[in-house]
Amino acid sequence: MTPADMVHRLGRRSIVLVGMPGAGKSSVGRRLAKRLDLPFVDADEEIERAACMSIPEIFARRGEVEFREGEKRVVARLLQSGPSVLATGGGAFMNGETRDAVARQGVSVWLRADLHTLLKRVKKRTDRPLLAQGDPAAKLATLLQQRGDTYALADVIVDSRDVVHEMVVEEVIGAVHRHLIQYPEGTRSMSAPLGPASLGPADLAHAEPEPLPMGDITRSTVRVDLAGRPYDIYIGPGLLAEAGTHVTALRKGARVAIVTDANVVAAGHLKTVQESLSAAGIDHTAIVVEPGEKTKGWPGLQQVVEGLISARIERRDLVLALGGGVVGDLAGFAASVLRRGVDVVQAPTTLLSQVDSSVGGKTGINSPQGKNLVGAFHQPVLVLADTAALDTLPVREVRAGYAEVVKYGLLGDRALFETLERDFAGVIGGGPERISAVAASCMAKAAIVARDEKETGDRALLNLGHTFGHALEAGAGYSSRLLHGEGVAIGMALAFAFSARLGLCPGQDVTRAVRHLEAAGLPTRISDVPGELPDTDGLMALIAQDKKVSRGALTFILVRGIGEAFVAKDVNPDEVRSFLAEMR
Repeated sequence: MTPADMVHRLGRRSIVLVGMPGAGKSSVGRRLAKRLDLPFVDADEEIERAACMSIPEIFARRGEVEFREGEKRVVARLLQSGPSVLATGGGAFMNGETRDAVARQGVSVWLRADLHTLLKRVKKRTDRPLLAQGDPAAKLATLLQQRGDTYALADVIVDSRDVVHEMVVEEVIGAVHRHLIQYPEGTRSMSAPLGPASLGPADLAHAEPEPLPMGDITRSTVRVDLAGRPYDIYIGPGLLAEAGTHVTALRKGARVAIVTDANVVAAGHLKTVQESLSAAGIDHTAIVVEPGEKTKGWPGLQQVVEGLISARIERRDLVLALGGGVVGDLAGFAASVLRRGVDVVQAPTTLLSQVDSSVGGKTGINSPQGKNLVGAFHQPVLVLADTAALDTLPVREVRAGYAEVVKYGLLGDRALFETLERDFAGVIGGGPERISAVAASCMAKAAIVARDEKETGDRALLNLGHTFGHALEAGAGYSSRLLHGEGVAIGMALAFAFSARLGLCPGQDVTRAVRHLEAAGLPTRISDVPGELPDTDGLMALIAQDKKVSRGALTFILVRGIGEAFVAKDVNPDEVRSFLAEMR
């Protein structure tokens, strides 16, 4: 569902954000409204405007009871003026009449935050009258206990965490999307909790089910806003089992050719997708290639293209790339050249492919002379990033994928890097942090791709660590000795160290970046690669084949610190050679 579709389904209803002080209702609401092209309204600001005084002044002069009555009237008026994104005060949803009005004229979203997060956000604020006196932590804890059960009556629950606001916005959009499909009319009363305490047996038999909480198990939708060719990235568990539904919504009547590898078949993902397509009545076939980087060459491309031709895949049909980066690159390139272009759906099953290679349209194969030297830009029409598929991966592959996650923090988002320093174990281990990390990575890449689709500008920043890393991969013969993400990890460590050598980056940031990569179980030194590698001159020859080389001049992605990458052109080859010789 696009933002325009969601607004159409809302009709005259508003999206109403509820929750505790400090939950982020205003910050998220403004961004959500901009995303949906709807007006944003802050109920507290409207109350202050009507009363010609601030909220603390209203409390002091007129008391809380009169404030609540005025708040109820203002919210009712704003709901009648919808559609909009409406941020309410922390206590507004406690009023039964207000909850019923929201149920009739809006979709309520509880931005749920834990006590630690709330306290951190409000401790410096002086405009919270209920927290102005005494111990804010104790008062917040009491309010949260008193209000939690009522907030839980909201149509949708989304956790407000210490992540970029845009991530929470995308989770709200995905959750509201699902709610609008399940409850298109939005007429359920919320004046009392649903459950055995308030309903009798007869009532319970007809009660509508509560939507699932959006805390530990959640989904996100990230939009890649390419002019004329936008597409969505769906992120969360269970998406492979819904492939038929998403393909039907995307292109009814299309046949599907699944391109995958033997490892994906063994993990059961091919069967899951095939069953979903069959259940949706979609004609499909499968092309299975051997796993590993060596498949991403001319013979592998020929196998896939001939398989697609034999399956009679035509321009209105779809190629579905089911697997990791090798499958995604190979299937995407095959789709780009088949009949001069067939659309592709990416269904990445590795962490690396979910956060990087499935997004942005880079497709291609390797040459004996270098990685990804043959290919095309061919954007997918949809990405299904089923995070549950990652549970079947060896931990080494997950760690390798994590290198691409931390890359986004190192190249342009220091706050993300600091979050990963705290949460990396959950990302690697499969906790709820993993979905957040995938969404944050996809949003970072989507923003860059939307600005620079074909890497004529700052999209090159996404290659942080890749010039060194690709040379090491080629030197290792594209074998299991060095996974792509491991090569990128070493490459990023080298890029930071080389930047420091040139006087560009403080040594503390080099140490911090390398220590984090090592804490995540990733290699950071050339000597960490098992077996023999080319000598320094051999590595330099491989670097000279990098795609960023222009008329013989070396281009590297270097850094001025964590979160401050830049494109460095005309790098002195002698300095690179000397540096590599010392690093071996």
